[in-house]
Amino acid sequence: MTAEPLVIFTPSGRRGRFAEGTTVLDAARKLGVDIDSVCGGRGICGRCQIQQSIGEFAKHGIVSAPDHLSPIGSTESEYRVEKGLAEDRRLSCVAHVRGDVVIDVPPESQVYRQVVRKGLDIRDFHLDPVVRLHYVEVEPPRLASPSGDLARLQEALEREWDLHDLDADLALIRALQPALEAGKYGVTVAVHDRRTITAVWPGLHERIYGVAIDVGSTTIAGHLADLGDGSILASAGVMNPQIRFGEDLMSRVSYAMMNPGGSGEMTTAVRSALNGLLAQLANKAGIKRDAILELAIVGNPIMHHLLLGIDPIPLGSAPFALATDRAVTVRAGELDLVTNPGARAYVLPCIAGHVGADTAGVILAEAPHRSTAVELVVDVGTNAEIVLGNRDFLLAASSPTGPAFEGAQISSGQRAAPGAIERVRIDRATLEPRFRVIGSELWSDEPGFAEATAETGITGICGSGIVEVIAELFLAGVITPDGIIDGSVAARTPRVVDEGRTFSYVLHDQAETGRPRIAVTQNDVRAIQLAKAALYAGARLLMDHAAIDTVDEVRLAGAFGSQIDPFHAMVLGLIPDAPLDRVKAAGNAAGTGALIALLSGAARREIEGVVRRVEKIETAVEPRFQEHFVEAMAFPHRTAPSTHLARVTELPARPAAHSGATRADRGGRRRRPVGVAAKEER
Repeated sequence: MTAEPLVIFTPSGRRGRFAEGTTVLDAARKLGVDIDSVCGGRGICGRCQIQQSIGEFAKHGIVSAPDHLSPIGSTESEYRVEKGLAEDRRLSCVAHVRGDVVIDVPPESQVYRQVVRKGLDIRDFHLDPVVRLHYVEVEPPRLASPSGDLARLQEALEREWDLHDLDADLALIRALQPALEAGKYGVTVAVHDRRTITAVWPGLHERIYGVAIDVGSTTIAGHLADLGDGSILASAGVMNPQIRFGEDLMSRVSYAMMNPGGSGEMTTAVRSALNGLLAQLANKAGIKRDAILELAIVGNPIMHHLLLGIDPIPLGSAPFALATDRAVTVRAGELDLVTNPGARAYVLPCIAGHVGADTAGVILAEAPHRSTAVELVVDVGTNAEIVLGNRDFLLAASSPTGPAFEGAQISSGQRAAPGAIERVRIDRATLEPRFRVIGSELWSDEPGFAEATAETGITGICGSGIVEVIAELFLAGVITPDGIIDGSVAARTPRVVDEGRTFSYVLHDQAETGRPRIAVTQNDVRAIQLAKAALYAGARLLMDHAAIDTVDEVRLAGAFGSQIDPFHAMVLGLIPDAPLDRVKAAGNAAGTGALIALLSGAARREIEGVVRRVEKIETAVEPRFQEHFVEAMAFPHRTAPSTHLARVTELPARPAAHSGATRADRGGRRRRPVGVAAKEER
């Protein structure tokens, strides 16, 4: 018997099989996928627009072909003529399923749009604009001394501003004569890095703008700033549309390998998203996009390569060769970005094949290279970047945590959006939970909670909620140190449910409302164990190379990392044991670094020098990584001490240690004994 077609929705990751002829909107509703519709599926409002992803998706084991949706009919054709519908968009209420299909739900079609939590925590730094404005009065043309307008402008800049041998963009040359005439030969020009004249305005022009962008695997965040005073005028975030090609980085490399032109598709997708983000930022700030003169961009190596239009396939296998590890400056137009024609895009340098420009941004923002204390900075995401060091040494690694922390691979998981459970507490005596959801400050056991969450509902559990509920279940004894949901606890609470060979814990039962229950399953616990073990193992590996057993400070960065409660992070074993008051959220450190680079040429020179000193540790070829990974599967850890954590909470007894697991060479080491020699070797 032939199986019914499989329908997979991105970015939610929800999937299900449906009979042929089912509309995409009906399938979405049955799966609880967030798609807006006002007209009740009549094809009138156009709010339910979706996009079919075409190609072979090895991760899902399906091919999503164009004919797996019904052809465009009269309803969509009429809507396209009357109101406009992009060529790659369909109306989900009249598009019928005819085969396996991957459907992307764009942000504008979602009722509860993604909350992109990428705030900025700006440290003090020296403002050093790369683009500067100069007003000059240019000599009018004279018949007796014929010279071009550009030459006279260059002479004026040399005379009035001591700027010599300046180049000029072609767009500038085209705009120069009209500007000179309109300004009666008084104009303002933008000069990039004291080398190139990039823009011109008649008369006095006083403000230009730039945008710092963090291109993450899941989300893209941008911050529009005044290049003159460094003030942030607008911030916005969008989902990275590349997620429909794969939730993790290697899935996207795989897509590029298996689909001719796949790299180009992903490049087009991310550039389109950036243009949408730029338009959104400009609209928020009340400016035109042609006032944007500078961009600074960070991203992991694969995002970096795809944005620049570079084939990412070599990054998918050893030796993980980068096309370039140096900073890149190009015209924004070369990246198909709609800004001022003279705008430049500065992409921060990468460090190695799995440690990218985003890590450079983190280093620039957190400045461990200036510290006397040993700092561990962890940018937690689909792929975790880890930096360890101080002013004497810097080590960096990338650890494949996967998308579990983002809500993927979790039975009731979702990304951070209104209605998602984000905070959890479990009573150790009764094993009853209470929780908070995004969009409300009330806990579930407080009066008014039901009314406060009536509009959004309780839709699932996001990354910070997953971390907290599993940590709380471990502390309450529901989950053993080895990560097993203990079935014997079912005698104490009906929330522990027999699922056959395993058990689950029901966090919220919505049977009365006809909505699915939200539970933590054994597979969920395993997914988090794998993710946290990879993260811990990467940090521990760097500590091995530094010959230290403790760190002075821990910084949790990233859209997800900055939302993690330090206490629960240590209970879970995401990070090595440390004093809780020295574990801090760093916000979107990568985005902060991009902003600093946007506003400071000195910072660009600084980070370009610092990254050359970073020692990259490749976890994929390090034998000890696997050993640390296995030991870190336990909560908080199988053998490592939890001295600081034990001072603030009572921990369940840990499982018996493996023989030989405790290293004999740990004799109270604190600092890297080979620090001087290591510097000399460099």
